[in-house]
Amino acid sequence: MDQEGNKTADVVLIASVGRTQEPLEASLAEHTPNAAILIASEDTMGTAAQLRESYPEVSFRTLLLNDPENLTESFRLARKALSMAKKLEAKAIVADITGGTKPMTAGLVLALSGLGVVFSYVGGTRRDPATGRVLSGSERARVLEDPTVRFHEAEWKAFRQSWNAWRMDAAAEVLGRLLENNPALSPSEQKFFRHLQGVTLGMASWDRFHHTEALMSIEGNLPVALAIAEAWHHGNKVRVLKAIEAELPRLKRLVKKEGRPTMELLADLLANADRRSELGQYDDALARLYRALELAAEADLYHRTGIVLRDPQTWPKSLVPLLRERTERLLGLQSALDLIFDLDVQLGNQGTLAQRLRAEKEQLGSTLQKRHRSILAHGTEPVSEEDYRSFRALFRAYDLAPAAPWPRW
Repeated sequence: MDQEGNKTADVVLIASVGRTQEPLEASLAEHTPNAAILIASEDTMGTAAQLRESYPEVSFRTLLLNDPENLTESFRLARKALSMAKKLEAKAIVADITGGTKPMTAGLVLALSGLGVVFSYVGGTRRDPATGRVLSGSERARVLEDPTVRFHEAEWKAFRQSWNAWRMDAAAEVLGRLLENNPALSPSEQKFFRHLQGVTLGMASWDRFHHTEALMSIEGNLPVALAIAEAWHHGNKVRVLKAIEAELPRLKRLVKKEGRPTMELLADLLANADRRSELGQYDDALARLYRALELAAEADLYHRTGIVLRDPQTWPKSLVPLLRERTERLLGLQSALDLIFDLDVQLGNQGTLAQRLRAEKEQLGSTLQKRHRSILAHGTEPVSEEDYRSFRALFRAYDLAPAAPWPRW
């Protein structure tokens, strides 16, 4: 018995009911269910009643379909039947799709595919030449493969959901389970999913700013995965993989300038923050924007002068030692802006980004306070979407754009 008082069953049969009971009798004999949930219309309720009388050892439930030609209603009742079968804690659920109208059959298949249900169909060795119907006494039940299993629909859906939520590690794990638990994968499928897993792990490294590791993983796997997708003519796979391929030059530039505060790195950080905001992770996103504002000033300095703010060895020897010592006391945005401002004064530069930001610090103050009050900074307040958008607008005002968004499946 389950918690609701229903008797448990080893096998539950879900079946659409037609006008004749012979196909269902063949299915009952083949699968020997403890319980059966029949989906019948008003015209076929008599068939369902006959089965109940003929098989008293089977626990029957009947769901009435008002319109046997309505696909939506057939789908809904099939899902209801599945819910009832699960409450019986069955070890196996079999769906017989022989009887009933074509919409009833289609509803069963659509509703139960990819959910661990075994499909069954009763054909026959002999048919009436006039009607094409199976002749009584020649019925034969066949177990049908769920095509969504063959084409890995459940795993592919889980992979896409994880990727589209930017949970790349989880997406790679889905592919790992697919490769491990599906010995029937063809050689090309094995190769594609293995190399797609490598691409996905590379994207996970990229999301963590491990650019060298990301480049090695993506470059080592993307060409093979893309070639197979193109050979399969799978347009969506080709679209996503080509979009990643188009971003490889940017990733290579990030690797080439690893450790340097470049504008390319700033764009990468802004895109990373935007991905967090898309998922509603506004505290994480705002923390990235705060660092991005500081990085913007550093990147502007590096772009103009070749100076790495935190590496005095890159400074001109003419700069006074006092400024060099201040690199050891850089504690945050304000101290970084002050030091860059003084560096530009010494170099005779005017109108720089750091100077503009420092001059507008009062205007920036209210926006920056949102970050300071964040639970991930110095406060206890969660960051709202409006807080994020307000801070994000600062970068647009200074024409600081993010990198191109990553493709979704």
